Amino acid sequence: MEDLRKLEEEQRMLMFMQSHGVVSSSNKDSSRFLANLILLVIKPCGNLDLNEKCSLICEQIPKISSSFLEQASLLFNSQGPVQMEDKVSGFQKSCVGSFPSPVSDRKDNGLKKKDFEDMAVVGLDAMQRANSTLEDFCRSYFMFHGMDMNHPQSIFKFLPVLSFTESYIYQMDSLNEKMVNLPTKEVAFLESGLEMPKGNESWITNCIDVFITDPFRPLMNQLEHHDLLTKRIIEEFRCGEEYWALERKLCSALINQKEISVEDVMRAIHLKSFDYRVLNLLLYRLRGEKVNDLHMEFLSISEFLVEVSDDLQITLLRLKRSTTIC
Repeated sequence: MEDLRKLEEEQRMLMFMQSHGVVSSSNKDSSRFLANLILLVIKPCGNLDLNEKCSLICEQIPKISSSFLEQASLLFNSQGPVQMEDKVSGFQKSCVGSFPSPVSDRKDNGLKKKDFEDMAVVGLDAMQRANSTLEDFCRSYFMFHGMDMNHPQSIFKFLPVLSFTESYIYQMDSLNEKMVNLPTKEVAFLESGLEMPKGNESWITNCIDVFITDPFRPLMNQLEHHDLLTKRIIEEFRCGEEYWALERKLCSALINQKEISVEDVMRAIHLKSFDYRVLNLLLYRLRGEKVNDLHMEFLSISEFLVEVSDDLQITLLRLKRSTTIC
């Protein structure tokens, strides 16, 4: 009876829509979809009136991409919990919904590899590694945003976004470190788009494929969905990609005892703290404040000096150790 009632409502709405010229009858599926959408909109929902609902739809619809809808379909058009395993750390994350297990059914379920690749998922190890950076960021940078890190509400209000972002960056950094330790020939094969020679492990392909395509795309999708993605943040993500590429290049040169470029080293030092700049830009966005360019320029210079200082301290420590051994 419930199904019949819904079908009757749908038909009545279709007739109403056609009488008002809202849709044509050429595409039945499109008409039915719009009819059900309108039925949903006119249903009571708390204290929202129709004008508020229309405003809400106009505001949020641009943020709902096909990728977002595919992920929502994956999570909600199934039954029971699902365990998603992070390929980097092996950490399992519970989500609503379940993956269809029979391989024979996969042809009909409409799932694609892209459904999983577009999800920004971070592992526990990456979150733990990101903690020190987040603590340093709160202690050193909150003051520039007029915030007191000694007040818990100042931290926890924005912590989920900042922590997730920094953890994701650390996770990608871990992948980059794995690539640094790969044999040079294997990296060259995959970066050039050639087929990997037989006998190599599949995780090598997965690691490099992430960097060849778009390592920050899943994270950018999440930030865009929450209206946090800006052009400047995208630029900093590109700086991160450039830094990782330079890191692989420089490490490969050192491993193979080849000459390294001073320009590459200086460029890498300038790019290295891109994650701090991302966090600062995110904090401006989260607080609804305009970015202070003078502040960002000052922090960029400060970060460069800190990186140089850290490298000098490491060099001095190594010299002391070598002197002691001698």
